[in-house]
Amino acid sequence: MPQVVSTQIQLRTRPDGWPVPENFRAVDVTYDDPRPGEIRVANEFISVDPYMRGRMNDVKSYTPPFALGETMTGGAVGRVTASTVDGFPVGAVVVHQHGWRTIAQADASTFRVVPEVPGAPLSLHLGILGMTGMTAFVGLSAIARMQPGDTVFVSGAAGAVGTATGQIARLLGARRVIGSAGSAEKVRLLTDKYGYDAALNYRDAPVREQLPALAPDGVDVFFDNVGADHLEAALDVMNPGGRLALCGAIAGYNATSRTPGPDNLTNVITRGLTLQGFTLGGHLEHAPEFRSRMQDWFSAGDIVWDETVVDGIDHAVEAFLAMMRGANTGKMVVRTAV
Repeated sequence: MPQVVSTQIQLRTRPDGWPVPENFRAVDVTYDDPRPGEIRVANEFISVDPYMRGRMNDVKSYTPPFALGETMTGGAVGRVTASTVDGFPVGAVVVHQHGWRTIAQADASTFRVVPEVPGAPLSLHLGILGMTGMTAFVGLSAIARMQPGDTVFVSGAAGAVGTATGQIARLLGARRVIGSAGSAEKVRLLTDKYGYDAALNYRDAPVREQLPALAPDGVDVFFDNVGADHLEAALDVMNPGGRLALCGAIAGYNATSRTPGPDNLTNVITRGLTLQGFTLGGHLEHAPEFRSRMQDWFSAGDIVWDETVVDGIDHAVEAFLAMMRGANTGKMVVRTAV
Protein backbone atom coordinates (compact mmCIF):
# COMPACT_ATOMS: atom_id res chain seq x y z
CA MET A 1 0.00 0.00 0.00
CA PRO A 2 1.49 3.39 -0.94
CA GLN A 3 2.24 6.07 1.59
CA VAL A 4 -0.38 8.79 2.10
CA VAL A 5 0.04 12.44 3.05
CA SER A 6 -2.21 14.05 5.65
CA THR A 7 -2.48 17.84 5.82
CA GLN A 8 -2.84 18.90 9.46
CA ILE A 9 -3.30 22.14 11.39
CA GLN A 10 -1.13 22.74 14.44
CA LEU A 11 -1.04 25.36 17.17
CA ARG A 12 2.20 27.30 16.64
CA THR A 13 1.91 29.94 19.40
CA ARG A 14 -0.59 30.65 22.16
CA PRO A 15 -3.05 33.49 21.48
CA ASP A 16 -3.20 36.58 23.65
CA GLY A 17 -6.83 37.64 23.41
CA TRP A 18 -8.40 36.88 20.05
CA PRO A 19 -6.52 34.22 18.07
CA VAL A 20 -4.97 35.26 14.77
CA PRO A 21 -3.97 33.10 11.78
CA GLU A 22 -0.31 33.44 12.76
CA ASN A 23 -1.00 31.33 15.87
CA PHE A 24 -1.44 28.29 13.59
CA ARG A 25 0.43 26.46 10.87
CA ALA A 26 -0.30 23.75 8.30
CA VAL A 27 1.99 20.75 7.99
CA ASP A 28 2.02 17.59 5.88
CA VAL A 29 2.43 14.27 7.72
CA THR A 30 3.23 11.05 5.84
CA TYR A 31 1.71 7.74 6.96
CA ASP A 32 3.05 4.29 6.10
CA ASP A 33 0.81 1.21 6.13
CA PRO A 34 -1.33 0.87 9.28
CA ARG A 35 0.31 -1.27 11.93
CA PRO A 36 -1.56 -4.16 13.58
CA GLY A 37 -4.46 -2.73 15.57
CA GLU A 38 -4.57 0.50 13.53
CA ILE A 39 -6.95 1.88 10.94
CA ARG A 40 -6.68 4.73 8.45
CA VAL A 41 -9.55 7.18 7.97
CA ALA A 42 -10.11 9.81 5.30
CA ASN A 43 -11.90 12.59 7.14
CA GLU A 44 -14.92 14.14 5.47
CA PHE A 45 -15.73 16.78 8.10
CA ILE A 46 -13.99 18.22 11.14
CA SER A 47 -15.59 20.21 13.93
CA VAL A 48 -14.63 23.67 15.16
CA ASP A 49 -16.04 24.48 18.61
CA PRO A 50 -15.89 27.26 21.22
CA TYR A 51 -14.25 25.04 23.86
CA MET A 52 -11.17 24.82 21.66
CA ARG A 53 -10.32 28.43 22.48
CA GLY A 54 -9.81 27.53 26.14
CA ARG A 55 -7.50 24.69 25.21
CA MET A 56 -5.22 27.15 23.41
CA ASN A 57 -4.29 28.64 26.80
CA ASP A 58 -1.67 26.95 28.95
CA VAL A 59 -3.86 26.81 32.05
CA LYS A 60 -5.28 24.07 34.21
CA SER A 61 -8.74 23.02 33.07
CA TYR A 62 -10.95 19.96 32.71
CA THR A 63 -8.80 18.77 29.82
CA PRO A 64 -5.13 19.37 28.98
CA PRO A 65 -4.27 22.36 26.77
CA PHE A 66 -3.29 21.89 23.15
CA ALA A 67 0.44 21.29 22.92
CA LEU A 68 2.44 23.67 20.78
CA GLY A 69 3.68 22.07 17.59
CA GLU A 70 1.12 19.25 17.70
CA THR A 71 -1.98 18.77 15.58
CA MET A 72 -5.21 20.23 16.95
CA THR A 73 -7.57 17.55 18.21
CA GLY A 74 -11.36 17.61 18.16
CA GLY A 75 -14.34 15.89 16.61
CA ALA A 76 -14.17 14.51 13.08
CA VAL A 77 -16.06 12.03 10.92
CA GLY A 78 -14.82 10.08 7.93
CA ARG A 79 -14.56 6.71 6.22
CA VAL A 80 -12.12 3.86 6.82
CA THR A 81 -9.73 3.51 3.88
CA ALA A 82 -7.37 0.90 5.34
CA SER A 83 -7.81 -1.44 8.28
CA THR A 84 -6.06 -4.18 10.21
CA VAL A 85 -8.96 -4.65 12.65
CA ASP A 86 -12.16 -6.69 12.44
CA GLY A 87 -15.18 -4.49 13.02
CA PHE A 88 -13.68 -1.56 11.10
CA PRO A 89 -14.12 -2.57 7.45
CA VAL A 90 -13.03 -0.34 4.61
CA GLY A 91 -15.87 2.07 3.85
CA ALA A 92 -17.26 2.15 7.39
CA VAL A 93 -18.16 5.58 8.79
CA VAL A 94 -16.39 6.45 12.03
CA VAL A 95 -16.17 9.38 14.41
CA HIS A 96 -13.09 10.26 16.43
CA GLN A 97 -11.24 13.03 18.26
CA HIS A 98 -8.08 13.19 16.15
CA GLY A 99 -9.29 16.47 14.77
CA TRP A 100 -7.83 18.93 12.32
CA ARG A 101 -6.36 16.71 9.62
CA THR A 102 -7.38 15.30 6.26
CA ILE A 103 -6.34 11.74 7.13
CA ALA A 104 -6.20 10.14 10.57
CA GLN A 105 -4.31 6.94 11.31
CA ALA A 106 -4.25 5.51 14.82
CA ASP A 107 -5.27 2.65 17.08
CA ALA A 108 -8.77 1.44 16.27
CA SER A 109 -9.83 1.90 19.90
CA THR A 110 -9.82 5.67 19.35
CA PHE A 111 -12.54 5.46 16.67
CA ARG A 112 -16.24 4.56 16.86
CA VAL A 113 -18.30 3.18 14.00
CA VAL A 114 -21.57 5.09 13.43
CA PRO A 115 -24.47 4.32 11.10
CA GLU A 116 -25.23 6.11 7.90
CA VAL A 117 -28.58 7.80 8.47
CA PRO A 118 -30.78 8.08 5.37
CA GLY A 119 -31.19 11.70 4.33
CA ALA A 120 -28.56 12.96 6.75
CA PRO A 121 -25.07 14.21 5.84
CA LEU A 122 -22.22 12.57 7.75
CA SER A 123 -21.50 15.91 9.39
CA LEU A 124 -24.60 15.50 11.57
CA HIS A 125 -22.62 12.96 13.59
CA LEU A 126 -20.58 15.97 14.77
CA GLY A 127 -23.70 18.02 15.44
CA ILE A 128 -27.28 17.22 16.36
CA LEU A 129 -26.72 13.42 16.21
CA GLY A 130 -23.43 13.58 18.07
CA MET A 131 -21.68 15.44 20.84
CA THR A 132 -23.53 18.69 20.19
CA GLY A 133 -26.96 17.14 20.53
CA MET A 134 -25.88 15.08 23.51
CA THR A 135 -24.56 18.20 25.24
CA ALA A 136 -27.99 19.80 24.92
CA PHE A 137 -29.75 16.65 26.12
CA VAL A 138 -27.47 16.13 29.12
CA GLY A 139 -27.61 19.78 30.12
CA LEU A 140 -31.39 19.82 30.14
CA SER A 141 -32.18 16.38 31.52
CA ALA A 142 -29.30 15.48 33.85
CA ILE A 143 -27.92 18.87 34.92
CA ALA A 144 -30.97 21.16 34.95
CA ARG A 145 -33.43 18.31 35.61
CA MET A 146 -35.96 19.92 33.29
CA GLN A 147 -39.56 18.96 33.90
CA PRO A 148 -42.61 19.16 31.62
CA GLY A 149 -44.16 22.58 32.01
CA ASP A 150 -40.88 24.39 32.71
CA THR A 151 -39.99 27.69 31.10
CA VAL A 152 -36.51 27.45 29.58
CA PHE A 153 -34.13 30.26 28.57
CA VAL A 154 -31.17 29.45 26.30
CA SER A 155 -28.30 31.83 25.62
CA GLY A 156 -26.41 31.58 22.34
CA ALA A 157 -29.52 29.89 20.99
CA ALA A 158 -28.65 30.07 17.28
CA GLY A 159 -25.39 28.18 17.68
CA ALA A 160 -24.86 24.45 17.43
CA VAL A 161 -25.76 23.59 21.03
CA GLY A 162 -28.43 26.28 21.25
CA THR A 163 -30.41 25.11 18.22
CA ALA A 164 -30.33 21.57 19.64
CA THR A 165 -31.31 22.74 23.12
CA GLY A 166 -34.43 24.57 22.00
CA GLN A 167 -35.74 21.56 20.10
CA ILE A 168 -34.96 19.07 22.83
CA ALA A 169 -36.52 21.30 25.49
CA ARG A 170 -39.72 21.37 23.43
CA LEU A 171 -39.64 17.59 22.94
CA LEU A 172 -39.14 17.09 26.70
CA GLY A 173 -42.29 19.10 27.38
CA ALA A 174 -41.19 22.66 28.09
CA ARG A 175 -44.10 25.09 28.42
CA ARG A 176 -42.17 28.04 26.99
CA VAL A 177 -38.72 28.24 25.36
CA ILE A 178 -36.89 31.58 25.04
CA GLY A 179 -33.60 32.17 23.25
CA SER A 180 -31.02 34.85 22.58
CA ALA A 181 -29.14 35.46 19.34
CA GLY A 182 -27.06 38.18 17.71
CA SER A 183 -29.10 39.27 14.69
CA ALA A 184 -32.68 39.80 13.60
CA GLU A 185 -32.28 36.99 11.04
CA LYS A 186 -31.22 34.53 13.73
CA VAL A 187 -34.04 35.62 16.03
CA ARG A 188 -36.54 34.86 13.25
CA LEU A 189 -34.90 31.49 12.64
CA LEU A 190 -35.29 30.54 16.30
CA THR A 191 -39.01 31.23 16.34
CA ASP A 192 -39.82 30.10 12.79
CA LYS A 193 -37.75 26.90 12.63
CA TYR A 194 -36.42 25.81 16.00
CA GLY A 195 -39.54 25.91 18.14
CA TYR A 196 -38.63 28.88 20.31
CA ASP A 197 -41.69 30.76 21.57
CA ALA A 198 -39.75 34.02 21.78
CA ALA A 199 -36.24 35.29 21.17
CA LEU A 200 -34.25 38.47 21.69
CA ASN A 201 -31.43 40.11 19.78
CA TYR A 202 -28.81 40.90 22.40
CA ARG A 203 -27.40 43.63 20.15
CA ASP A 204 -30.66 45.62 20.29
CA ALA A 205 -30.54 46.44 24.01
CA PRO A 206 -29.12 44.94 27.21
CA VAL A 207 -30.37 41.40 27.79
CA ARG A 208 -31.32 42.43 31.30
CA GLU A 209 -33.78 44.94 29.85
CA GLN A 210 -35.28 42.63 27.21
CA LEU A 211 -35.66 39.32 29.02
CA PRO A 212 -38.35 40.17 31.63
CA ALA A 213 -40.89 41.02 28.93
CA LEU A 214 -40.32 37.64 27.25
CA ALA A 215 -40.54 35.72 30.51
CA PRO A 216 -43.41 37.38 32.41
CA ASP A 217 -43.87 34.26 34.55
CA GLY A 218 -40.16 33.80 35.21
CA VAL A 219 -37.71 31.12 34.12
CA ASP A 220 -37.31 27.65 35.61
CA VAL A 221 -34.29 26.44 33.60
CA PHE A 222 -31.44 28.48 32.14
CA PHE A 223 -29.09 26.75 29.70
CA ASP A 224 -26.08 29.06 29.42
CA ASN A 225 -23.60 29.08 26.55
CA VAL A 226 -22.53 32.72 26.95
CA GLY A 227 -22.12 33.82 30.58
CA ALA A 228 -21.56 37.51 31.43
CA ASP A 229 -24.62 39.67 30.78
CA HIS A 230 -26.79 36.66 29.89
CA LEU A 231 -26.11 34.97 33.21
CA GLU A 232 -26.81 38.19 35.08
CA ALA A 233 -30.10 38.68 33.20
CA ALA A 234 -31.17 35.11 33.89
CA LEU A 235 -30.52 35.45 37.61
CA ASP A 236 -32.95 38.39 37.62
CA VAL A 237 -35.88 36.32 36.33
CA MET A 238 -35.28 32.85 37.76
CA ASN A 239 -38.19 31.35 39.65
CA PRO A 240 -37.71 29.92 43.15
CA GLY A 241 -35.99 26.55 42.86
CA GLY A 242 -34.73 27.35 39.36
CA ARG A 243 -31.83 25.41 37.88
CA LEU A 244 -29.01 26.86 35.80
CA ALA A 245 -26.92 24.55 33.59
CA LEU A 246 -23.69 26.37 32.76
CA CYS A 247 -22.33 24.87 29.54
CA GLY A 248 -20.15 27.68 28.19
CA ALA A 249 -19.05 31.27 28.70
CA ILE A 250 -18.06 32.34 25.20
CA ALA A 251 -18.41 36.03 26.10
CA GLY A 252 -15.17 35.81 28.07
CA TYR A 253 -13.10 33.30 26.12
CA ASN A 254 -10.92 35.96 24.49
CA ALA A 255 -10.77 38.38 27.41
CA THR A 256 -7.34 39.66 28.39
CA SER A 257 -8.41 40.81 31.85
CA ARG A 258 -10.75 39.56 34.52
CA THR A 259 -14.43 40.27 33.90
CA PRO A 260 -16.69 41.24 36.81
CA GLY A 261 -19.14 38.66 38.07
CA PRO A 262 -22.93 39.09 38.29
CA ASP A 263 -24.09 41.73 40.75
CA ASN A 264 -27.17 39.67 41.71
CA LEU A 265 -25.71 36.41 43.01
CA THR A 266 -27.70 36.82 46.21
CA ASN A 267 -30.68 35.63 44.17
CA VAL A 268 -29.08 32.17 44.32
CA ILE A 269 -29.63 32.24 48.07
CA THR A 270 -32.96 34.00 48.33
CA ARG A 271 -34.60 31.94 45.56
CA GLY A 272 -32.94 28.62 46.32
CA LEU A 273 -31.33 28.36 42.88
CA THR A 274 -28.98 25.64 41.72
CA LEU A 275 -26.06 26.56 39.45
CA GLN A 276 -24.11 23.63 38.01
CA GLY A 277 -21.39 23.79 35.44
CA PHE A 278 -20.73 20.75 33.29
CA THR A 279 -18.66 19.37 30.46
CA LEU A 280 -19.95 16.44 28.48
CA GLY A 281 -16.98 14.21 29.21
CA GLY A 282 -18.14 13.79 32.81
CA HIS A 283 -21.58 12.53 31.82
CA LEU A 284 -21.05 10.00 29.03
CA GLU A 285 -23.16 7.43 30.87
CA HIS A 286 -26.15 9.21 29.34
CA ALA A 287 -25.00 8.42 25.78
CA PRO A 288 -27.18 5.31 25.28
CA GLU A 289 -30.35 7.13 26.35
CA PHE A 290 -29.51 10.11 24.16
CA ARG A 291 -28.82 7.98 21.09
CA SER A 292 -32.05 6.03 21.55
CA ARG A 293 -34.23 9.10 22.01
CA MET A 294 -32.52 11.09 19.27
CA GLN A 295 -32.95 8.21 16.83
CA ASP A 296 -36.68 8.16 17.58
CA TRP A 297 -37.02 11.94 17.27
CA PHE A 298 -34.99 12.09 14.08
CA SER A 299 -36.86 9.19 12.46
CA ALA A 300 -40.18 10.86 13.32
CA GLY A 301 -39.11 14.06 11.59
CA ASP A 302 -39.09 16.02 14.85
CA ILE A 303 -35.53 17.31 14.43
CA VAL A 304 -34.33 20.06 12.10
CA TRP A 305 -30.87 21.50 11.72
CA ASP A 306 -28.69 24.13 10.11
CA GLU A 307 -25.03 23.84 9.30
CA THR A 308 -22.44 26.37 8.28
CA VAL A 309 -19.97 24.50 6.07
CA VAL A 310 -16.53 25.82 5.13
CA ASP A 311 -14.63 23.93 2.44
CA GLY A 312 -11.01 22.90 2.78
CA ILE A 313 -8.63 22.10 5.62
CA ASP A 314 -6.70 25.23 4.66
CA HIS A 315 -9.74 27.25 5.80
CA ALA A 316 -10.12 25.54 9.19
CA VAL A 317 -8.62 28.46 11.13
CA GLU A 318 -10.81 30.90 9.22
CA ALA A 319 -13.87 28.79 10.10
CA PHE A 320 -12.90 28.65 13.77
CA LEU A 321 -12.43 32.42 14.02
CA ALA A 322 -15.72 33.06 12.21
CA MET A 323 -17.54 30.71 14.59
CA MET A 324 -16.07 32.54 17.60
CA ARG A 325 -17.49 35.80 16.21
CA GLY A 326 -20.93 34.28 15.75
CA ALA A 327 -20.86 34.01 11.96
CA ASN A 328 -22.36 30.52 12.02
CA THR A 329 -25.95 29.40 12.21
CA GLY A 330 -26.17 25.95 13.75
CA LYS A 331 -23.08 23.78 13.69
CA MET A 332 -19.88 25.06 12.04
CA VAL A 333 -17.95 22.31 10.26
CA VAL A 334 -15.08 22.16 7.82
CA ARG A 335 -15.47 19.84 4.85
CA THR A 336 -12.08 18.25 4.31
CA ALA A 337 -13.16 15.88 1.50
CA VAL A 338 -13.03 18.45 -1.30
